[in-house]
Amino acid sequence: MFVCLFSVRKRIGAIATPEVIHVVSALPKTRSGKIMRRLLKKVAVDERELGDVSTLADDSIIEELFTTRPIYGVC
Repeated sequence: MFVCLFSVRKRIGAIATPEVIHVVSALPKTRSGKIMRRLLKKVAVDERELGDVSTLADDSIIEELFTTRPIYGVC
């Protein structure tokens, strides 16, 4: 993980380096293929109230996002 962050920092600079990289098998997408960014934001802050997810193509990705969510401040 640290090698990956170092590589990103080296290529795009310190200002654009993410604090955490969350690796998952898929992203939450609508049936039309758009990424549901609002769900990613809610997972990032551990907010379980997701709102309307009726347009989500695959419901199982939500559980994967929460179970594999990195805990901030812990290495």
